[in-house]
Amino acid sequence: METVLSGIRSTGNLHLGNYFGALKNFVKMQHEERCFFFIADYHSLTTHPDPKMLHVNVKNVLAEYLAAGLDPEVATIYVQSDVPEVAELSLLLSMHAYVGELERTTSFKDKIRKQPNNVNIGLLSYPVLMAADILQHRATRVPVGKDQEQHLELTRRFARRFNQLYQVDFFPECQPYTFGGELIKIPGLDGTGKMGKSEGNGIFLTDSDAAIRKKVMKAVTDSGPTAPDSPMPEVIANLFTILKAVSTPDTVAHYTELWNRCEIRYGDLKKQLAEDIIGVIAPIRERIQDIINDEAYLSRVLKQGAEKARESSGATLAEVRRIMGIKPF
Repeated sequence: METVLSGIRSTGNLHLGNYFGALKNFVKMQHEERCFFFIADYHSLTTHPDPKMLHVNVKNVLAEYLAAGLDPEVATIYVQSDVPEVAELSLLLSMHAYVGELERTTSFKDKIRKQPNNVNIGLLSYPVLMAADILQHRATRVPVGKDQEQHLELTRRFARRFNQLYQVDFFPECQPYTFGGELIKIPGLDGTGKMGKSEGNGIFLTDSDAAIRKKVMKAVTDSGPTAPDSPMPEVIANLFTILKAVSTPDTVAHYTELWNRCEIRYGDLKKQLAEDIIGVIAPIRERIQDIINDEAYLSRVLKQGAEKARESSGATLAEVRRIMGIKPF
């Protein structure tokens, strides 16, 4: 049985890309593997979120995890900061992480370009904390998007470096979990890139039916095909990618044929897409509303998850300390 770990930053609500990119698969995977799912509130601090909203965001993500089908009786679901062992492991791993390799990461370069007035140590050491998240449970599989593949390679590098330096075979080299296929990326509605909160191009699991329809109808398109069977430009291919995720094969085939015959009406396509997205999201949204008001249940889930995560993390940390020579008198 593989040990699988996945986390999401506690910066707000989950969107359609999160659901089809990972959550839908997690619901099945939790019954097949040893799974840890966590809410990364430490990671979110690099952008200095409003302290008043941090707890609210954690609560929202937890409710959405559960509403999407994650089962706390089967998988381990916890908040990153509820497992203090991860902070110490991150510190210990940082002793063998080099400034140059961290400065060369694409994500760090992107962040300092986007927020030049907030280039903090947390941004630089982000991959080390991510490695600690993974290695604390000695995870062998990690579902990641394309933007996180470099961080996962750094995690493998840190694991190899630790094993070689101390001449042990302790940390496994984790691999990306692709659910049996290519890494999934759900595009946004603005015609480019992936769906995300910061890009402002997402449809969220808590969006109302009216909000979904409004967002989809505003999605970027073009003037339409100019010749039969012509290739789709990116903005249209993106809409069809979402359509394939939420609609029936017959529906996809119908609109593909209309495109190929130069008879497609984007208004009709968007209306169909909006209703099919609503069909996926509405049941999840209703469960979110029920769960998020049950404070006692949410508290029990996180207490149970923290206990299970700390048992796993504590055993790893104790062995790392021993290997590194940190021993009690």
